[in-house]
Amino acid sequence: MKAVNQDRVNNLLMGLAEFGKTEQGITRLAYSDEDRAAQNWLLAQVADLNLQVREDAVGNVFLRRVGEDDSLPAVATGSHLDTVIHGGMYDGMCGVVGALEALYMLKDVKLKRSVEVIIFRAEESSRFGFATIGSKLMTGNGSPESFSKAAKKGELSYIEALANWGCNPANYKEAIVKPNTYKSFSEIHIEQGKVLEETGKQVGIVHNIAAPTRFKIHIKGMADHSGATPMGFRKDALVSGAKLILAVEAAATAEKDNGTVGTVGVVDVEPSSINVVPGGVTLWVDVRGVNNESIGRTLEAIKAEAKAVAQSDGVVIMFEMLTADKPVALSEELAKKAEAICEAEGIDYLHMNSGAGHDAMHMAKLAPTTMIFIPCKEGISHNPAEFAKLEDVCRAIGVLAKLLEVEANE
Repeated sequence: MKAVNQDRVNNLLMGLAEFGKTEQGITRLAYSDEDRAAQNWLLAQVADLNLQVREDAVGNVFLRRVGEDDSLPAVATGSHLDTVIHGGMYDGMCGVVGALEALYMLKDVKLKRSVEVIIFRAEESSRFGFATIGSKLMTGNGSPESFSKAAKKGELSYIEALANWGCNPANYKEAIVKPNTYKSFSEIHIEQGKVLEETGKQVGIVHNIAAPTRFKIHIKGMADHSGATPMGFRKDALVSGAKLILAVEAAATAEKDNGTVGTVGVVDVEPSSINVVPGGVTLWVDVRGVNNESIGRTLEAIKAEAKAVAQSDGVVIMFEMLTADKPVALSEELAKKAEAICEAEGIDYLHMNSGAGHDAMHMAKLAPTTMIFIPCKEGISHNPAEFAKLEDVCRAIGVLAKLLEVEANE
């Protein structure tokens, strides 16, 4: 096996970072022109790998190195190229670049099974309000219609963006992956947390992935003149919303020992005028964790407080569920194989969980799945300050390459 080429890895990461680059960070939303340009550029850079390239019915891209027996279930790896608004250059990109670099490392190694690198479409939720859309559709979870219901005013829905990409939304079921297509799936990714950095560990071996439960809280009050409406006669939807923002914080904090977190990331206010008491508010809420019972208790606490606020403030409060994914346990067998590779290479590793969701959580429905985490500076992610040392990225790529070799020759 060839050694990892650090210069090539760095050049690919830096090159991708140019697509969607602004003074505030990288904004490369799913199905955007920047998303397509980044992918086309990357495919041109790795053309010498001579991979078979295909795109499925929803825009996921598959790059296949054909093995000695292409009839066997393939070994899969990969990640995504889309970013959040004003994001960084490592989230997702390390998994795609790392997977391709692993194929360079294995270029002269005989492999019984084919290896397939997947570039998942729309992993981030920034554009459509739903995360991991591409991998969800690969597993038959959801539809273009269901992923279009969170579209913000004045912005393209998922169906519209999919059609603009050149896909026929009516054919989305053609993207569903057949059973036994893959033997396993492995993904490397920055941790997006501080555990590895603070413990001094070089890689993380992931056992469970936290799942997001996302919903909207719609609050209907009464829009009134801000000067002519006395305080005791108001039904201020934003005041009620503020109470529920604190309720989300309190409910998640009560479950912090179980690893559950809660966030209100978007607040829509109507009519959004300085001289009008807000008559309508929508809160976009994200609750996630690795303990399903804890997530359930958090949701019940939020709903109980919403009922109390509705009664005390005289407003109407409704919940609209967007997604309720379940925490996912990854393959213990693959974790042991990754551990053995780390032991043999003298790599200091840590068994851990992922607080963020990934495409791997859906690939686990198709095949045994694992994730290898890379330390990132101060745990910062979804931010222009996102950073991982090149040596740490390349170390994880080395583990991935050896794992793919083992899997492909079984």
